[in-house]
This record gives sequence, C-alpha cells and structure tokens, in this order.
Amino acid sequence: MAARALRRAVGPSPCPAWRQAHAVGKGRLKPEYDAVVIGAGHNGLVAAAYLQRLGVNTVVFERRHVIGGAAVTEEIVPGFKFSRASYLLSLLRPQIYTDLELQKHGLRLHLRNPHSFTPMLEEGAGSRVPRSLLLGTDTAENQKQIARFSQKDAQAFPRYEEFLSRLVLAIDPLLDAAPVDLAALQQGRLLQRLKSLSTLTPLLKAGRILGAQLPQYYQVLVAPISKVLGHWFESEPLKATLATDAVIGAMMSPHTPGSGYVLLHHVMGALEGRQGAWGYVQGGMGALSEAIASSATAHGASIFTEKTVARVQVSGKGRVQGVVLQDGEEVRSKVVLSNASPQITFLKLTPQEWLPEAFVKRISQLDTQSPVTKINVAVDRLPSFLAAPNAPSGQPLPHHQCSIHLNCEDIPILHQAFEDAVAGLPSRRPMIELCIPSSLDPMLAPRGCHVISLFTQYTPYTLAAGKQWDEQEKNAYADRVFDCIEAYAPGFKGSVLGRDILTPPDLERIFGLPGGNIFHGAMSLEQLYFARPVPLHSSYRSPLQGLYLCGSGAHPGGGVMGAAGRNAAHVVFEDLKNKRA
Repeated sequence: MAARALRRAVGPSPCPAWRQAHAVGKGRLKPEYDAVVIGAGHNGLVAAAYLQRLGVNTVVFERRHVIGGAAVTEEIVPGFKFSRASYLLSLLRPQIYTDLELQKHGLRLHLRNPHSFTPMLEEGAGSRVPRSLLLGTDTAENQKQIARFSQKDAQAFPRYEEFLSRLVLAIDPLLDAAPVDLAALQQGRLLQRLKSLSTLTPLLKAGRILGAQLPQYYQVLVAPISKVLGHWFESEPLKATLATDAVIGAMMSPHTPGSGYVLLHHVMGALEGRQGAWGYVQGGMGALSEAIASSATAHGASIFTEKTVARVQVSGKGRVQGVVLQDGEEVRSKVVLSNASPQITFLKLTPQEWLPEAFVKRISQLDTQSPVTKINVAVDRLPSFLAAPNAPSGQPLPHHQCSIHLNCEDIPILHQAFEDAVAGLPSRRPMIELCIPSSLDPMLAPRGCHVISLFTQYTPYTLAAGKQWDEQEKNAYADRVFDCIEAYAPGFKGSVLGRDILTPPDLERIFGLPGGNIFHGAMSLEQLYFARPVPLHSSYRSPLQGLYLCGSGAHPGGGVMGAAGRNAAHVVFEDLKNKRA
C-alpha cells in the first residue's frame, strides 16, 4: 500500500501554502513606511490590513518562511497538511470577518455539529459497548445524551447554557475596544482624562446586562471551575468534558481558582452567525492567515517572509523611528507594532535604556507556564472507538468531526494529570483533545488517509531531575499518549504513518510562544483586561513612544480572535491622527 511507504516519514516538505505565503513578500523593500508590524501571525496581519485600509502605509516582517504564526498550515508528512499549532476556529471577531472581506479572499469554513465527543473506558462492561457523551447544537439530543448519566443534569443543562450565554453577552463588547486607560485617568491631561472615561462604557454595559445576578457571574470568573460545575451538575463525565474548556492551554487544574474565565474564553465565539460554533478552516489554519494577508495586500500592504527584525530603532529623543533587520538593513517608520510576545518585544527587541526598570521587571515576571504538547499525526484510516465503532465503509461518522476528549471520565483524572506536571513529570494519563479535520476537509490528506491533531496536557516546560526534552523524552511521552488512545480505539497505533511532536520548548522555539504558552501569557485574572500585559500599559501603547503591542500578549488575550490586532490598529490610527492635528 502506498500509504505504508510514508510510515515514519516525519521531515517537513514544501506545500503550496508555503510557496504562496513566501510570494506575498516578493517586491522591493522600501526604506520607509508609516508603520512596521513585527511578525505575520494572524493578529499582526489583521493590524496591517486595518491600518492599510485606513491609509497608513504598512509593512509586515516575518522571520519564518511562512506567514500565520501559530495559525499556519504545514506539510509535515508528505501529502498530509496539518494545522500545525492552532487547529480550530471560533473566536475570530465577526466584524473582522466582514470588514476584511475574508470570504472574498478565499476563507471557507467547515462548521462542526456535533462538536464534542467523550468516550468512556468502563471496566467490567463485558460485551456491552462502553458509554459515551456526544454534545452538539440540538438541545433535546444533548439532554438525551446527558440523561444516560444523570436525569437531573439533563434538565439543568439548558439552564446552564443560558446562564453562560448571558455572561458572554456582557463580556463580548469588552473584546472589541481598548481597556480602560488607567494611565490616562491617573496621569493624563484633563482632555485625556475626559476622553478615557468613554472607555468605561463597555464595563457599565456589562454591569447592566448582569444586573442582580452579578455575584453569581463573578463567581464564574474567580472560582475553580470544579466548584462552578459542581453547583450545576452531578455526573462526572459531563463535568469533566465541560472542564476541559476551562483548563485547555492553561497550567491550571479544574480546582484552580480563576479557571472559570478560561472556559468562558472558549465559549464566547461565533462563526457565520452561529453563537458558540467551532469549525475547521478549509485548507488548514494557514488558509485563514492567507485570506487576511490577501485582504491586506489588496489594499497595498507589504508582507515579507524570512525577514527577521533584530531590534527596534529609537531616536535620540526617545521615540521609535523604525526597525533594524537581521541583515543590517534599516527600515524607517513612524510607528512599530509588535505581534511578538511582550517578552520578545520588550526584553529582546527594544533597547533597554528606553524602558523604565519597573516595567522591564514586570514583563520579565509574567506567568507564561504552559502545559501543552501538540502532536500532529498522519494515519491511514480513521480511529475506531470501542464506544462508537467505525462504519464498514470506513467513512467518517458524526463523532469523528468532534473534539474527542480522552482521559476525561472525571475531574480527578484531570487534576492528577495536572499534579504530575507540577512535579516536573509529563502526565501519566494526559488529558487529550483529539481532532480529525480531514473528516470534513478531505483535501488535507491522501484518499482514505487522515490528519489528526492531538492537543495534550499536562507537560511541564522543565522536566524534573535535570532531564531535557530530547528526542527520547519526546518520543516516550508521545508513545504514552498513543497507548492511551489505543485503549479507547484499538488499532490506532497500527494506523500511524508519521508524527510531529511539539513540546513547550518546541512551541517556544518555532512559533515564538513564551514558555510554549499558546496565549503569550497566562489568561489568569491578574493578567487580563487593564492588567494585560501589565497594569498601566494595557492600551496597546508601551512606555516607548511609537511602540505598540498587537499580539495575544495584549488585551483581550489569546486564541485566533484577531481582536488585539484590530484594536491596536485603531489605537495607532488615532495616535497618528492626533499627532498630525
């Protein structure tokens, strides 16, 4: 079989998406632009697209050979196209989808329904098929599924979803504007103070929506998600399935205070007008980045790949005047927006003498712990789960399009996986979110084959006993993950053609994610809203005049949302306009 010849082939190879991205950067590099954007991650591309539409001549410099940052499609095993880092879309702000005409620029989505599948491992089941939990958009069907575990929970579930929807409605406006500018309120001139008061509007609106229920909603933000879910439900499989959204990407246990906000961050999205929908991007996540880039370049923006920014250039008067590239070339600009993390931006690219010592210290102390190891897998057939065996035809079934949650029978399993990582050990029974985008987008893999995304945790950045994340440790962990999958879907290991293992240090090295953190920094309450990345510098501006953050390290945080890029572009445009005035 031809597919068998691919087994163990794990080296990257070029694909059309790479070549197309590289071609974006062709053309003459000019010595001066109005704005420079560091990094062609999706937020940087969004910022460039908005600035260019507003008449600000913008250039984007990307150090890799491919645009997209973590939202990228790469061919790791020949013939198999992976969303190598981020792998699902939901949080992209609707106005970005509309304003940048992303559908016109080629963006196509495959919405998922059902969206969540949790198979059980049940000892003593004998010949009985193990139970599973399948959740989607049909309320009655969800209740039927949940009732297999608890009639009480089945009745409570619609009320729980309505409760969360109201909180999402309140928080939603906060995502699309800069946070309250505390620096202007405290230190600005009278006009600046009065103008900054307008940023209180979304907060006041949120308070009106929540009204008398504010204390209950406040608990969702600050309490452990285990406590929140325990208030609503009694069945462990349901609670554990819902808890995954509260800890995914975060070095948190379900028992960690504040884990509720991470859950909220994962249910506040919408796609094509459907609240809470999640989907796969046709062609992989890189196709989203290419659509944004196409929108930006159609209006005149320039994007260059394999152009690494070495440092931000500062004038003698302490104002940004451009960047210096790694090859020594200088590019002048009025402003610089960094899509890189706060740590890279302020600790590596910015001359330290222009930054206050207290600010530098705060940036260096940001919590960037990450529990994530991403494993991309090429297989020659779909996994067949004991709880939902494959059809004789081998064609995808509804549960194959879901986020498939493994080792999620109960919250204690998730907590123990977290405890392992705290001790410096990769989880012995890791939490696994398994997705098969080729179940809806067959062009990602050769006929009959599939690409599988394994988002696993918990794995510490630094291993105990002085061990390093070398190839032996990486493969040992991946083998453990595969053993877990094999227990739910016998035959899985025999289907594997190749794999790509990305531990926290790999995610940091390849994608510039500090500590491997997919959000550029923990989404904990002390690092959100007007404290992101640090207090008094949450308005996308930095202490250095003309230097701005536009990536996930700024408000409103991580996820393929684009809000940070859009919000930063509008702040920059207003500052440029005021300067001209």
